[in-house]
Amino acid sequence: MTESVPVRCPACRREQSFTPPTFPCPCGAPLTLSVPRDGTPEEIEHRTWQDIWVAVDCPACGRQGHWPQPEFGCGCGAVIRVPVAGVSEAPGDDQEGEPAARPAFRPVTIRTARDAVTAAAQYLRWLGFGCLRRLDDPGAAGVDLYGKGVVAQVDPTTRPTGLREVECLWLNGLNESALSVFFSLAGYAREARARADALHIPLFIMDLTGTPQPVNDPADTLIRCGPPRG
Repeated sequence: MTESVPVRCPACRREQSFTPPTFPCPCGAPLTLSVPRDGTPEEIEHRTWQDIWVAVDCPACGRQGHWPQPEFGCGCGAVIRVPVAGVSEAPGDDQEGEPAARPAFRPVTIRTARDAVTAAAQYLRWLGFGCLRRLDDPGAAGVDLYGKGVVAQVDPTTRPTGLREVECLWLNGLNESALSVFFSLAGYAREARARADALHIPLFIMDLTGTPQPVNDPADTLIRCGPPRG
């Protein structure tokens, strides 16, 4: 079990326990990001592509991988970036001042409905959304994932996602002043696709490898431009 470390919020100075995330290296070994106890957390006021990733070598195979920068939402409302030990090279800007390209997405194989939600969460983090949390009872709210500026629903069933599900997610996003993003394993009914286009809801379809693919223009725009600002 990964040991938690104390992290002090730089905004309210409250100390809380943080469990470093673990990711699967392509070699098969689990890679847990090392959070130093004497590190200095930073409040996130503006997120850019290059500072949502850290480059860390796998201790098992030595391969360098880019992983999501650990962060958490404090109860005071601040979003905190947690430092990582052993960072070998942080992705930087190019000479034109444009953000560096995102590293390749690392899919999560889908075997269960829970895996589908995990894959969607991983993809949203890859796109640049942070502080994602999973609901214990998503069926009651019509939302599987909440994050900073985003709500997402994942339909793991074998039937195309219908109009009602898309509209329900849109209403949740409207209520949270957040972007609504939908993931489906079986695609979308024609009327659901049309309504999502009209409401500018990004739609993605996932196969069992856990790799989402965009199926409408809002999804293409989200991939190209990242999370909306403001």
